[in-house]
Amino acid sequence: MRKRSMVLAAATALVTVAALGFGAGAMASSRAAADGGYTTNGYTDLGGFPEPQVCHGTDPACYHDWGNFDPAKNGYHLLVYTYTNGPRHADLGPALGPGLDPPLTAANVVQNSLIAMGKANGFSVDWTEDESVFASPATLFKYNAILFFTSRAVLDDAGQTALRVYIEGGGAFVGVHNAFGTNYNWDWFRGLLGGAQLYDHAAEQTGTVNVLDPGDASTRGLPKTWTFEDEWYNLVPEPQGVRILASVDDSTLAKGQQGYYGDPGMGAFHPVTWCQYYDGGKAWLTTLGHDAGAWETGSAFPGAQYFQQMLLGGIESAMGMTSFCQGPSPQHGS
Repeated sequence: MRKRSMVLAAATALVTVAALGFGAGAMASSRAAADGGYTTNGYTDLGGFPEPQVCHGTDPACYHDWGNFDPAKNGYHLLVYTYTNGPRHADLGPALGPGLDPPLTAANVVQNSLIAMGKANGFSVDWTEDESVFASPATLFKYNAILFFTSRAVLDDAGQTALRVYIEGGGAFVGVHNAFGTNYNWDWFRGLLGGAQLYDHAAEQTGTVNVLDPGDASTRGLPKTWTFEDEWYNLVPEPQGVRILASVDDSTLAKGQQGYYGDPGMGAFHPVTWCQYYDGGKAWLTTLGHDAGAWETGSAFPGAQYFQQMLLGGIESAMGMTSFCQGPSPQHGS
């Protein structure tokens, strides 16, 4: 019976892909097969989240270049969304008022850092914690990329619809740190994250970051290894079908890998940054960015310079200022 169900599921997915015209996505792998995934027309259902009807992976054929962005005419614009409906990281500072671009304090370190980053690098930044900004896709299409540093359920039905339409129309998503602790029960969003979400983490500590893909726009010019301090999220499941850009060497975590809910750690391979095409759009993702020191300009915080350099490269590539998710890379988990 189980075999018959799998055959029927695969046949249904094949019909859906053919009918809707999705392009090739993530390549098949032994992991995907072990998890119950299957490949049709070059597209792989990862088996890790029940959202197989979207094109996703490292193939640019998944991207929808439908003319919704004209940077030559309109420039480059980033929307930063930091609404928290649960735990709030100290580097986000106090909760913001309603609307777009509400007043900030010095304690709103993440928002201030991104605004300064934009001013120094040729793109504008708006910021908000107001769900109503996501009421219409038309509003979101004003932005070349949308950055989330959020927690728990942060969009109502209209907002979820608008974000999905924006991505399907060629928009770009940048997920930072606790974006992985967001919208746990929305499968499409988990796919946008690369199929990975935060389970738990060990104590904040320094570790060695390994740059796995030095040819990507976001990692180009970084040292092959560098020391950084973070919480080092344990992800369940791990990202799949994506281009892994950087990982942490868990053997360098002196306080151990076990998290507060018992996850023993991710073992020999612990990804921290990756990218993918997803459902017509682009997603650049990093679990890093816990501490305010990582965001402050000129900070002596371990690895702050390299984190900021990588984040800037990720934002610029997602917005289309540089090439996106390109360069030789091992396809871990794909």
